Amino acid sequence: MIFQTTKENISSLKERLQISYLRSANLPTNTVDGRDIISGLTQRPKSLPPQYFYDDRGSQLFEQICELPEYYPTRTEAWILRQYAGEIARMTGACELLELGSGSSTKTRLLLDAYQTLGNRLTYVPIDVSGGILTESAQQLLRDYPALHIQGLVGTYEQAFAQLKPTSLPSRMICFLGSTMGNLTPLECDRFLSQILAALDVGEYFLLGVDLQKPKQLLEAAYNDAQGVTAQFNLNMLEHLNQRFAGNFNTQLFEHWAFYNDQLNQIEMHLRCLQAHGIYLEALNLKVEFETGETIRTEISRKFDLEVMQEELQATGFKPLAVWTDPQQWFGLILAQKS
Repeated sequence: MIFQTTKENISSLKERLQISYLRSANLPTNTVDGRDIISGLTQRPKSLPPQYFYDDRGSQLFEQICELPEYYPTRTEAWILRQYAGEIARMTGACELLELGSGSSTKTRLLLDAYQTLGNRLTYVPIDVSGGILTESAQQLLRDYPALHIQGLVGTYEQAFAQLKPTSLPSRMICFLGSTMGNLTPLECDRFLSQILAALDVGEYFLLGVDLQKPKQLLEAAYNDAQGVTAQFNLNMLEHLNQRFAGNFNTQLFEHWAFYNDQLNQIEMHLRCLQAHGIYLEALNLKVEFETGETIRTEISRKFDLEVMQEELQATGFKPLAVWTDPQQWFGLILAQKS
């Protein structure tokens, strides 16, 4: 009888879970998604897109970062959601939750709890470039929420937007938590907000988490943790490139370097070369020379002003409905609606 129940549970999980892989196979011969690598490593200063942080190991390391004492964004945003998720659910009514960069979906549980309390149907569309962590977190969510249906999309945001299907619920809310918006330049941010707007119907919702400006010492400590997990996360990008594009990066020849740029109000993460050498990415037929002290910028993390962010949303075509923050005003959450 126990075996029969287990089989029924497995069958139920399968019925409630769909995962689609939106990009072509992650093979070294697939050079289409390596053009950004070629562009970034052949310019000066060199740079790499932050999406390459997130192979399965990179996603696991980021989950560890979120638990570090120095890394305030995750716990601060989670505090805001614990206080106000019920208010968000009441304001939007029943809606599909679509999350960009879902990761372990830990904070999403606070929203799912709020919608479940109101008796709403639960449909969740997590989008992430790491199929491993998306699948693992989706299976756990289905065990914890027996009425939940999940349609996971493995790929980039752009790929997901291009293949979004109409929701069966009265509305949809796109969630972009964790201040990932800060990884985009102002121009990229404008383009991204336009993509979000185009993915929504009139009256649907956008929930945005943004890290706010604060003292430099707090910001730099968050990206230079004492345990060195952020350094591992940064260096793992090179291992990811080695695996994905048949490369020969030696991580021993680079070090993690993160600092706050006062003029641009952004943290910058770099990999700094410790001695001159060359690397080769066979799948891209790309040779790159590095000088001692030369850096690769792997990420920016812009810090925002809530009023300015609301103005940008309004200029794009959104109507800001509500803003929530923590008592220290370290982090902000904005609920907006497509006008």
